[in-house]
Amino acid sequence: MKRVLSQSDINEKIKEIYNTLTSTKDSHEQKVTYLARHAENFLTVLDEPEGLSELMRCDVSKRCICNLFEGEAPYRPRYICVDFKKFLENGSDFLSLKKTNTFREALTNLMILYHNIPSITNYPVYIGDLDKLLSPYIEGLSDEEIKESLRLWFLEIDRTILDSFCHADIGPEETRIGNLILEVEGELNDAVPNITMRVSKKTPDSFIKKGVETSLKCAKPSFANDNMFRSELGNEYCIASCYNGLIEGGGSYTLVRLVLTNVAKRVNSIKEFKESELPRVLDIMARYMDERIRFLVEESNFFESNFLVREGLIDRKKFTAMFGMVGLAECVNTLLGKEYKRELNKEERFGRGKEADKLGLEIMDIINDFVNKHENKYCEVTNNHFLLHAQVGIDSDINISPGTRIPVGEEPDEIIDQFNSMSHYHKYFVSGTGDIFPVDMTVHKNPEYVMDLIKGSFSHDNENGIRYLSFYSSDSDVVRVTGYLVKRSEIEKLNKGIAVRQNTTGLGKGAKENCKALDRRIR
Repeated sequence: MKRVLSQSDINEKIKEIYNTLTSTKDSHEQKVTYLARHAENFLTVLDEPEGLSELMRCDVSKRCICNLFEGEAPYRPRYICVDFKKFLENGSDFLSLKKTNTFREALTNLMILYHNIPSITNYPVYIGDLDKLLSPYIEGLSDEEIKESLRLWFLEIDRTILDSFCHADIGPEETRIGNLILEVEGELNDAVPNITMRVSKKTPDSFIKKGVETSLKCAKPSFANDNMFRSELGNEYCIASCYNGLIEGGGSYTLVRLVLTNVAKRVNSIKEFKESELPRVLDIMARYMDERIRFLVEESNFFESNFLVREGLIDRKKFTAMFGMVGLAECVNTLLGKEYKRELNKEERFGRGKEADKLGLEIMDIINDFVNKHENKYCEVTNNHFLLHAQVGIDSDINISPGTRIPVGEEPDEIIDQFNSMSHYHKYFVSGTGDIFPVDMTVHKNPEYVMDLIKGSFSHDNENGIRYLSFYSSDSDVVRVTGYLVKRSEIEKLNKGIAVRQNTTGLGKGAKENCKALDRRIR
């Protein structure tokens, strides 16, 4: 049924609009974005499943379903992953751009297209496999000529794409321009774009090592298990936004998340949680996602009117949807505490205790089984199923850990024990999961240590494999918060009431204060 706004709802939304209009901490562009979101939330166009409001429109401490700020009226997909190769080869009638012939044209044309790609952030969440895209256009240019152009281009990206969910990919093959991209990014030390290096068994050690050295300077690239993603999503997969595995030329209609921490608060026993409450919440969330997708495909006219579809740069049939979840650790600890009727000790908690880990896997099996049985006719590219996603959290989360991560401050003493815990869960999340490791600055002297961690954890089969890893130096200004990048120096500006360029700086500030996201154990 369609939701009807009460007068108090309307008054609250008017107050939110006024607060945005009068804010001193938001830039003009940020205010425009936030005002658009307020407008979306004034409309109630969806036929929502019964029980949704109780689980989603309630106090944040009780919220079990979260639509991650997508608004009440879906009018564009959350994540769009354009086929940039086709764009460079064919040009665009809508943008009056011809086929790309030179390196300078490639950089200019891509920048023009980036500003015409919609998403949840109003900025592109995927800007291409940059090494493969740009390699055909660098013949005859010296390394320094290429680097100077890349410096200016990445500078423009960082200053105009004001959100570090903007994501580029390189690898798994080592290329000349892939190495030059790493060199330039290490020099610039900027938060945008986020970068993933795909790593396969054929990726040379020299390239992985260079990636590690760069990540210890500027918290990027992160490292993706190419064999794992490719076996599940095929050769056209890409990594977008935080660490989301999606299909190039498509994307994700929506990402809604399940807050397991709060579902556990609603029950008195593990049995009630597994047999009654969790299945009920899963069903309501899936039907809510179905309705969001239905409206977007059947009523919004996005796929009938947008030039990206018309020119074959995206295809609706390559879109899927992401079934997100957070707070498995706190969920497990809460449920075991109710069973034991006492506070758990350190060695009994998620990531350490055998019973906790066993329960965590049982919960994930229930969720995974549900998602694999639920069908949506518009998710053809993933066999009419949603993809599970370990969501990275939001700035207002308190005592809710991202995805299946061990809570900050409770990490095992030995890094190998943390890797063993991670290896139980990464197999579930085809559309993305990952863990983050700040490393002591002395590791700069031994990048092979990090390289061995990457290669070793990516060498296992899918059942026990690690999907995605991120590292940054403990003394780096650019840091990885949950899945996106921010600068510590920019957070400090925001703390002083000074407006900053990037929307994600505000998210990073909240994550630092509420989630202790920058207090991870240094390795």
